[in-house]
Order: sequence, then C-alpha cells, then structure tokens
Amino acid sequence: MCAKKKSTDHQRDIRNGKAHHNYFVGDRIDAGLVLLGTEVKAIRAGDAQISEAFCRIEKGQVWMYNSHIGEYKYGNLQNHSPRRKRKLLLKKREIHKLIGAMDTGGKSLIPLRIYLKHGLIKLEIALCTGKKLYDKRETLKKKISMREAEREMSRRR
Repeated sequence: MCAKKKSTDHQRDIRNGKAHHNYFVGDRIDAGLVLLGTEVKAIRAGDAQISEAFCRIEKGQVWMYNSHIGEYKYGNLQNHSPRRKRKLLLKKREIHKLIGAMDTGGKSLIPLRIYLKHGLIKLEIALCTGKKLYDKRETLKKKISMREAEREMSRRR
C-alpha cells in the first residue's frame, strides 16, 4: 500500500508580520479571494505581500486594499495589476457581524495571512484594535523575557 502524500500547503503561507505588533488581534474569519489566473500563480510562487494591507466594507461587500501580488513571471500582456483592490468572499451573516463589530468603534479589518486550503486560496482576516506605543513596548518586553527564560531552560537540560 502506498503512503499518503503529505500536504505542502503550509509552506505557502504568506503572513502579515506587522499585524501582531501593531494591533490587538480579535475574532478571526476565513474568506475566499476573487483572483485572476496570473494572481493565483504568483501567490503559489510566493510572490505576495500583505504587511500594509487592510480591508473595508463598501455597499455590503468586503474589499482588500494595498496588498501587493507581484506580476506572474511567465505572464503575457494580460498580466494583472499588482496593487489592485480585491474582493473577499464572505457570507452575508459574516458581513453583517463585521459591520456590527466595526460600528462599535475602534476596530479595523486586517488580513493576517494568505494560505492554500484544499487547492483554494484563502485569506484570514481579523477584527483588530490598534495598539498604543506603550502597548508595543510592553509586548516587546514580554517577548524578550520569554526568549531569555526559554534560553535558560534549554541550558539547564
């Protein structure tokens, strides 16, 4: 009997490294993306960036702005524009939930990662609250102290 093939989808995650530094991350939602063929190929090649991206709700639809998906290397004249806005696919119930949460104030929709799930490209977005400068400092202090504690524990083993 032949062994199962291991999924290599986790290797193609494109993460937003600034999100956890700049925001308190709240509820997370998975959304589909409306993409062109050359965009799909560029994402599978790892040529995308969402570190400065954000989402807005306009006329009952969710759109992602300021994301960069590079042009496909082997594309022709029909290659896509790298910085165009992209529509997110969510259920109406989820969109209404997001609208309600954002109307309370101080929340924004931030993309956390782009990943493959069963051959489809998905976007994980989160309702986030912005951090103040002192919050960012506290987070860095905790991170450094945890790293030092882990180093000390590994030395004692």
